[in-house]
Amino acid sequence: MGQGFWRILTSPFATNEHGRNRHKSRADEHSLVNIDPVAAALGFAVLLISLTIHEAAHAWTADKLGDPTARTLGRVSLNPLVHIDWIGTVLLPLIAVFSRLPLIGWAKPVPVAMRNLRHPRRDFMIVAAAGPISNLLQAFVAAGLLRLLWNGSAEAGPGVLVTVLYFAVQINLLLAFFNFIPVPPLDGGNVLLGLLPPSLARTYGQLRQYGFLVLYLLLFTGLASAWISPPTNFFMRVLLP
Repeated sequence: MGQGFWRILTSPFATNEHGRNRHKSRADEHSLVNIDPVAAALGFAVLLISLTIHEAAHAWTADKLGDPTARTLGRVSLNPLVHIDWIGTVLLPLIAVFSRLPLIGWAKPVPVAMRNLRHPRRDFMIVAAAGPISNLLQAFVAAGLLRLLWNGSAEAGPGVLVTVLYFAVQINLLLAFFNFIPVPPLDGGNVLLGLLPPSLARTYGQLRQYGFLVLYLLLFTGLASAWISPPTNFFMRVLLP
């Protein structure tokens, strides 16, 4: 689906023993000493699974709406290997985790042939929305399991499974709201193109060729964080024990 952009998520990967983010000084933020290798490995695994389900949701939805392209290419699958891009999904996340740089990565794009969709503009919008919606559903399921396994008290000791579920909630919320930024080629941009009148959509669609630059501009000016943080923090407060 488009280029499948997503921001590299580094903040969950340095945590204390309760799975909560450490509060570190600015100097400590860039120190490799503070990287928790176990947390980094768990967070990276959660990220791969979350992205796999995200891309599979695009492919499955497109197939159900009349376009078999992704299915014929084996993309209606929960096998991470068919969705990952070795640079955008593996190398850049690892660099981001250990360098704390605000990198943007990507998964392998899910091809969608609009001509095969029964209602091209509407259905393409639905296919685009399926990815971030799948991330929201993953966050809700993980939060439900987390509530069953942990009451939130430090004395209980969360353990590995609870830490994984905490990461799953946080990472999937961040992925969902980042991808809902209304800038092509993000899913939110493709959803907006389906909502706009055709003439305006064609004009706005020209932004796609500059999308990568626009995303970095939003990241470095803090506008992306202003879009992502409020809903993420709200749902974290509501969903977590």
